Amino acid sequence: MSFTVAIVGRPNVGKSTLFNRLVGKRLALVDDLPGVTRDRREGAARLGDLAFTVIDTAGLEEAAPDSLTGRMQAQTGAAIAAADAVFFLIDARAGPTPIDRSFADLVRRSGKPAILIANKSEGRAAAAGVLEAYALGLGEPVAISAEHGEGLADLYEALRQALPDQTASPAGATGSELARPLHVAVVGRPNSGKSTLVNRLIGEERLLTGPEAGITRDAIAVDLDWRGRRFRIHDTAGLRRRARVEAKLEKLSVADALNAVRFAEVVIVLIDAKAPFEEQDLRIVDLVEREGRALVIGMNKWDLIEGRPGAIARLRAETDHWLPQVKGVPIVALSGLTGAGLDRLMAAVVEAHAVWNKRIPTNALNRWLAEVTAAHPPPAVSGRRIRLDYLTQPKSRPPSFVLFCSRADAVPDAYRRYLVNGLREVFDLPGTPIRLTLREKKNPYAKRKRRSA
Repeated sequence: MSFTVAIVGRPNVGKSTLFNRLVGKRLALVDDLPGVTRDRREGAARLGDLAFTVIDTAGLEEAAPDSLTGRMQAQTGAAIAAADAVFFLIDARAGPTPIDRSFADLVRRSGKPAILIANKSEGRAAAAGVLEAYALGLGEPVAISAEHGEGLADLYEALRQALPDQTASPAGATGSELARPLHVAVVGRPNSGKSTLVNRLIGEERLLTGPEAGITRDAIAVDLDWRGRRFRIHDTAGLRRRARVEAKLEKLSVADALNAVRFAEVVIVLIDAKAPFEEQDLRIVDLVEREGRALVIGMNKWDLIEGRPGAIARLRAETDHWLPQVKGVPIVALSGLTGAGLDRLMAAVVEAHAVWNKRIPTNALNRWLAEVTAAHPPPAVSGRRIRLDYLTQPKSRPPSFVLFCSRADAVPDAYRRYLVNGLREVFDLPGTPIRLTLREKKNPYAKRKRRSA
């Protein structure tokens, strides 16, 4: 079913840039000068598997009704009235302004489903503005960068939630036919058995394999249906240490593999069971953790290891020892050659994806924060205590938390690890990357002059 979305917001927040991104063409003029757009512009937009009409509007400004700006605002009001939903944009770097608050009330009074979008969210400078956007009362802000195409997957999910009927699957089609496939990248050192594993998963010799290392050069994507769920599996070139990568072709292959990791939802790091946890294996896992992807460790060629009692338990302990930054990560002993353990591997992928998407209520987080700080308060620095005020989770994929406190730069790294490990254990977040950002609350009296004695 087709539907219409209006993009509104004050001038120069990136409405036309988002419009161009959604329609896939440079239809609307874009410039750093505020107020370039004056008329309503409609376009055929696509976001994932959703096709809809999007309306670009003039920037909202307070003005007399008979002025040019006032007439432009009337056009924006007509666009809101004609739309099924509203994208309300703010500039994440500037944070919510009084004009944003005024027009947020206008959008709310329209009664249309509204999605609050914090645009220009690339970089650290925008993080505070995204969190402050909650104060507009339009729900959870979706952090995106329309210019760079970041955050569109989160915008897709928000649009599906805002318009469940209009974005529902057509009648007669099953969910497995239309559900977006789960993107999985298989990475590892050369000759760890990645292509053999993918061939075994899809049940055909789709990818070239052999005893020679480095056969795979491009990141090849294949489709898989496993127990009614769709997957898109990306086989990648083996990742060697950077110092050993000299040939131009191999550099391109490595870059392709890294792109597959960045665009995947779950990454399977395949390790050769005959030589586990070599330095390059640890580097690859660290790369996946820094990219914030869900992670599963596949211990391949397990059929070549003698079956000793307690081998799996030792493997679990060794994994937690070498990879403390992803403690509890799922690890599956398997054989790509014989097919042993593949069902357990795919089940682990689904579970890791669910953990990666997990959201925790704010009240539960703050009850936990009160308990852990009572049991182990943060240490005093230079004779002054650090106060931990409030904890919230602004986003998932991976689970990301923001802790408001005093003297954020003075919190020791050891105490941050204590908090992250506590979150992982109490809220059942095994193996997934966890982001914890510390922020200081603004002091309302900071700019007041002291009274002279």
